[in-house]
Amino acid sequence: MDTTKTSPAGSLELRTSWASAPYPVVLADRSGTVVELNTAASAVFSALSPGDRLSDRVPEWLSEAHRRLSADDTVGAPEAPDTSDAAAEPTGRRAEEPRAAGSSSGQVGDRSYEAHATRGSDGDVVWWLVDDTDRRLAEEALHGERQRTSFLAEASNALLSSLNVNRCMEVTAQLAATHLADAAVIIAPGKGRRHPMTSCVGSGEVVRSIVDIDTTSMPGLAEALQGFPPVPSRWIDPASAPEWVVPEEMDGAVGSVVITPLPGHGTPGGVLVLLRTSGRTAFSEDAEVFARLFAARAGAALAAARMYAEQSSITTTLMRELLPPTLHQVNGVEFAGGYRASGQSDRVGGDFYDVHPGAGEDQESLAVLGDVCGKGLEAAVLTGKIRNTLHALLPLADDHARMLRLLNTALLNSHHTRFATLVLASASRREDHTRLRVTSAGHPAPLVVRRDGTVEEAETSGSLVGVLRSIKSTTTTIDLGVGESCLLFTDGITEARGGPLGDEMFGDSRLREALSECAGMPAEAVVERVQMLAADWVGRGRHDDMAVVAITTPRPDVFSALTRGATGRRRA
Repeated sequence: MDTTKTSPAGSLELRTSWASAPYPVVLADRSGTVVELNTAASAVFSALSPGDRLSDRVPEWLSEAHRRLSADDTVGAPEAPDTSDAAAEPTGRRAEEPRAAGSSSGQVGDRSYEAHATRGSDGDVVWWLVDDTDRRLAEEALHGERQRTSFLAEASNALLSSLNVNRCMEVTAQLAATHLADAAVIIAPGKGRRHPMTSCVGSGEVVRSIVDIDTTSMPGLAEALQGFPPVPSRWIDPASAPEWVVPEEMDGAVGSVVITPLPGHGTPGGVLVLLRTSGRTAFSEDAEVFARLFAARAGAALAAARMYAEQSSITTTLMRELLPPTLHQVNGVEFAGGYRASGQSDRVGGDFYDVHPGAGEDQESLAVLGDVCGKGLEAAVLTGKIRNTLHALLPLADDHARMLRLLNTALLNSHHTRFATLVLASASRREDHTRLRVTSAGHPAPLVVRRDGTVEEAETSGSLVGVLRSIKSTTTTIDLGVGESCLLFTDGITEARGGPLGDEMFGDSRLREALSECAGMPAEAVVERVQMLAADWVGRGRHDDMAVVAITTPRPDVFSALTRGATGRRRA
């Protein structure tokens, strides 16, 4: 079909070239009337013919571009040729040649075109249309992929910024509701029918709750909670979504649903449910794939948070058993203890102490203070074993030597290569004094502070524990009058380096001098005084673990009050 019309001279040549051009070509005058179009243009604009108005037959973006171009002030009657010398010089283009005028782009049906205009000297405009649909789709796909990649990177950073399970679930719900759907619901594994649930609508607040649900009431939910592959969205009837999964804040009926598991480390981490209203585009296959990519990152973050929470709980439980106990008065005898680990961030180490109260007021209470070779967590593990072993040997507490021999055998039979030093002190209150039986096993001898400020060293000594098959030890008996104390300490106190130059040990003499000033002081005050002086001496320098225990005979009025209080508590 010949779609050209009879036109002035030269049009036949134009018709011949346009008719064979692979691109749609439309020639229109200033008023927007079509003068000519080629076969390719007729295929694109099937209702367009010469003589038609562009505004009636072509998309608005093309007719509007022609109108703006024709309204340009530069468009007018052809100028008269300039015969001056300047005009006679070559300009690279003759006056009668067409001039490039601009371009526009838009949709024609489901295809995308770029329209390039060339304006003639008579004001007519030739529009050349280039189909750029494939390029546009490729650019849109690349742009979308870049956005998805950027979102996944930001989501990973946000999800991994917290190792708190609840916070991680909140971030997951917020990101999914903001970027992937109108609403997002996370259902975590539960016990029986009760499941933790976190939901968010748009950019609103996150709502957390515990729901009692039947997981079989929603297609694909029970399978996803077990970690099975997700059911395609097109297989899920939006009307089947139960009321409990649709947040109250969501406006409109559910039009599309995606249910995808949150994978964990070996066990399912939960389920992510995405909801879109009926007024929004349903989830496409690409959107479902992207949702699963996001769910994989969210599941990994939740699994890491749960693993951290579990390990933190275990660590807290174990640490509670390794930490030194809080000491108090037992059966009329004051006990006070203090501990400072070698590392600033450490809470436990190689030094330890314990007090095991006697069964009755006239029974001995056993105080233990020890120092395991080394420091840090590994040393703390061995201290825990020693403390547990000594606790099991409490029925033999009246025989210190036997306890130490049995403990020595236990350490030699373990996989540990560390050794320990110990001091045992069994204390019982008498009428006006406290009777102590003290035994050292490779440990610094305890110091006794008398009422007049005299400091004495207990005459006890013994072998290291955990080194030799047989050990020896000597036990000494000490009587503490009212206001007198016995101090058990580790070498972290006396060997603490500090002072003016930072390299001088605190030493025995400074410790004795400090204790001489503690005559008549309560046990807790004695411990605080020793710890304060040692800490001031060390300053910010490095030091070993430090542990001290003070055993004091309280004043009669204090002892009477304590006895009455203890008796009252027992009656209660």
